[in-house]
Amino acid sequence: MRVLLADDHALVRAGIRALLAGLPDVETVVEAGDGQEALAVLRETKPDLALIDIAMPGLNGLELAARVAREAPGTRLVILSMHGTPAHVAQALRAGVSGYLLKDAAADELPVLLRAVMRGETYLSPAISKQVVDGYLGRATSPVTVGEGATPDVLTSRQREILQLVAEGKSTKEVAQMLDVSAKTVETHRGQIMERLGIHDLAGLVRYAIRTGLVSPDR
Repeated sequence: MRVLLADDHALVRAGIRALLAGLPDVETVVEAGDGQEALAVLRETKPDLALIDIAMPGLNGLELAARVAREAPGTRLVILSMHGTPAHVAQALRAGVSGYLLKDAAADELPVLLRAVMRGETYLSPAISKQVVDGYLGRATSPVTVGEGATPDVLTSRQREILQLVAEGKSTKEVAQMLDVSAKTVETHRGQIMERLGIHDLAGLVRYAIRTGLVSPDR
């Protein structure tokens, strides 16, 4: 089994890599430190499975998962996160992931997850309670379409990517350079994002991005 490990914290990667190295089914492990790097590595190596953090700079794990599901359907995706809220789990499952593992899970949970996912099953950490699953099946899957309560699904993939970068403090020029588009295009997208969400100030966009998991609070 070839595994990609994508997390922006080097110590976290080192710990998980050490666990993976002790598993007989794992042949190779490649790493990435942010979402854009992970996407490039995935396209190049096409691993059997990818363990990806949600809160990565540049391109968060949920958006990365949605792209990989389209571009590399043969790669099974597992989200790594400190958060197991219904909203996060719902977004992950809608993005096409096969598993959701909490970072505070016991070490022996990792091989159980890998075996289940490679069998084609969907695996959720036991610590993600029935209430979380119920939330995904019920309220969490009912999209709110306007205001700070709106789900990220109301935005396009490009709009979510630009929102993340803006919330991370990138200027219009920096976003344009990173995405290889014009500054005018970025401004147009930002205006559409504000209109679609009903949020008309930068602080509101940042709060929204944090609440929905596009960025982490410490960025």
